[in-house]
Amino acid sequence: MSDSPEKQEIDTRLATLRAAHRALDERITQLEREGFADRLALQRLKKQKLALKDRIAYLDNARIPDIIA
Repeated sequence: MSDSPEKQEIDTRLATLRAAHRALDERITQLEREGFADRLALQRLKKQKLALKDRIAYLDNARIPDIIA
């Protein structure tokens, strides 16, 4: 039983978004450890990370078929 092309596309997109989220998380952690002075830039990175998390959650929900109870 193979996955539908749509599900495979969503899985690929999810993997890409999760990798970007991890990279942002690592970058934010590194900047905080180094005592990065530009708080505005750091907040922007955190906002980008949160937007990625929201997109990941949306796509995760899109993978699950609607089941009428």
